[in-house]
Order: sequence, then C-alpha cells, then structure tokens
Amino acid sequence: MTTFRFTIATYSLLFAYPAVSAQTLPSDTSLSANPLFQENCAKCHGKNAEGRHFGGPSLNSEKTSATSAVTLRGIITNGKGRMQVCRQVDIGEIDTLVEQIKALNRK
Repeated sequence: MTTFRFTIATYSLLFAYPAVSAQTLPSDTSLSANPLFQENCAKCHGKNAEGRHFGGPSLNSEKTSATSAVTLRGIITNGKGRMQVCRQVDIGEIDTLVEQIKALNRK
C-alpha cells in the first residue's frame, strides 16, 4: 500500500512539473536581458546596447531610431561592415531583436 501511494504521488509530481515550468516567463523582455543579444551582439554593441569605442555603434541613437524594421532585419541577418552574418538565428529571434531595438529607441 505504501508503494501505491508513492507511485501516485510520483506521477502527480511528474505531470504537474511541466505545467509549472511552462508558465515561467522572463520578467525582463528588454534587449539587455535577451540571451541572444548578450551572446552575439553585446561584445561589440555593449551589454546595454550603448556601443563600444572600437566596436559596434550604439543601438540607442537617432540613426538607429530612424532605421526601418526591415532594414534592421536585413542588417542583423546579412551583417554590415565588420558585423558578422547571423543567418543561423531563427527569424522569430531576429524579429524579437528588432522589436527590442525599436523599443529601446522609444524610451
């Protein structure tokens, strides 16, 4: 009888766990909290997209603000100047980066 209770309890935990973990969302959806940005872009554009002296330009600028979403998508996908090509990244992730860059410039 003890084994039976343990088995039911075990199954209850196994089925409840995915529901709890699937509901966990990141609290910060900003560009600086995006792992893709931190792993691939921050080394040149800075951890907070402020730009680096001999690296990439600031992404929080009038020039970036005036750039269309389509152009930003193209730059991220195909690179520009010394910027690397980022084709292995999912289109949805690129769209998220573009949205976060645009949001950064609306502040």
